[in-house]
Amino acid sequence: MYFDKNFPTIPYDSVGQGTFKDVKNLLRRVALRTKVKTNSLLYDTYDVKEGETPESIAFNLYDNAELHWVIMLVNDITDRYHQWPMYEQQFNTYITEKYDNPDGVHHYEISQSSGDTKTKIEVYANEALYTGDTDFYSSATIVTNREYEEQEQDKKRRIKLLDPSFVEQFVQEFELLVGETPI
Repeated sequence: MYFDKNFPTIPYDSVGQGTFKDVKNLLRRVALRTKVKTNSLLYDTYDVKEGETPESIAFNLYDNAELHWVIMLVNDITDRYHQWPMYEQQFNTYITEKYDNPDGVHHYEISQSSGDTKTKIEVYANEALYTGDTDFYSSATIVTNREYEEQEQDKKRRIKLLDPSFVEQFVQEFELLVGETPI
């Protein structure tokens, strides 16, 4: 439904012999204007809960699961399998397949000494050996592979949701822009 309704049909010759078929132009892209993207009055921040999908969130927020693409577009998600938070079971399978030792050292972190001291700086063991920093291990905190991947999942969990009062206008503008010809 999403592609049928929102993307223009173009003639396409896949073989190059002059035999054209009408196909959906899936390469058509529409991006949010920077001004719209940074306007915090249009969005709420939301933490995706275990098992939630873009469709379930769209249904709960907009009363329409087919508006899942709004959530994806607003959050620059083009690949829901790699840019959306995993279920716990998926996550556990992922890290055991990715790492020989999920609880092994991924990197070290040290506190920043100036500026925002809450900000941690990632430092890898090889850097400490290269610079000859003998105090490195005493001041650094170990971050395991599992902890690193959990932090990455937490980043994916925090998304922006377009305020429901703006959805209709957003959809109309999207349909207008995606339907425009580039010429």
